[in-house]
Amino acid sequence: MTGVPASAAGGSSSARRTGPRGTSGAAQEPVGRTNPGSAVERVAAERAATDRGTTDQGTTDRGTTGRGSAERGSAERGSTEGGAAGRGGKIAAAAVNQASVWNVANLLTMLRLLLVPAFVALMLGNGGYDPAWRSFAWAAFAIAMITDLFDGHLARTYNLVTDFGKIADPIADKAIMGAALICLSALGDLPWWVTAVILGRELGITVLRFVVIRYGVIPASRGGKLKTLTQGIAVGMYVLALTGPLATLRFWVMAAAVVLTVATGLDYVKQAIVLRRRGIAERRAALKETEA
Repeated sequence: MTGVPASAAGGSSSARRTGPRGTSGAAQEPVGRTNPGSAVERVAAERAATDRGTTDQGTTDRGTTGRGSAERGSAERGSTEGGAAGRGGKIAAAAVNQASVWNVANLLTMLRLLLVPAFVALMLGNGGYDPAWRSFAWAAFAIAMITDLFDGHLARTYNLVTDFGKIADPIADKAIMGAALICLSALGDLPWWVTAVILGRELGITVLRFVVIRYGVIPASRGGKLKTLTQGIAVGMYVLALTGPLATLRFWVMAAAVVLTVATGLDYVKQAIVLRRRGIAERRAALKETEA
């Protein structure tokens, strides 16, 4: 026995046990409490993260906008280049069409036009009754008629049809034929009524074609081609200073040419009337369908 009271000993032991727990409790944070410093840091970190997200989003938006601008710029450049290429193609096509005027078919037509004044000069040379000059005139007329057979064939076969050819070819045909008929009538070799019938028919059919062209095109018939051939042979025989049986033969050939001229002219008029009526009927039917 030491003489120390048990309560004192127990109290001392209890104090020793409590002391460390108290000290440890003081060092540790109480449950349910928040450290102010840690909360501030977390708020700052969240705010910084939000700012970085906004910045990244802005950067992405700027990148997207930049790409959109670049794409629009590329599209605009593409459109500009496409427009330039289209204009260049049209200019090139126009140049090709312009160059295509100088083709073999059109050159033959131009030659036939140039032969018209040459033919008149030869036909009326030395008073108009010299057999030698008439022979040269016949040669010019024959060349003109032969080129008339070839230029249209070449244009259709080798795709050389041009607006110039469409206009110049019929003019050249009627110019050489009209010049020959007028010269022959002026020299007294051919009655004027024959010249009037042939030229009146040719000019009348030409005008008729333009009148009904809105409804369609009157195709060339075999009778028309035969008429042209017969006219060329008859006029050529009259250009030459023929005598005897050949002079009689040329009369009958010219008579056949006049008959074919009148017959084919009436046939063209009939075709024009039918074509016009059909065109008017089709337009009325289309108008009714549109209204319905």
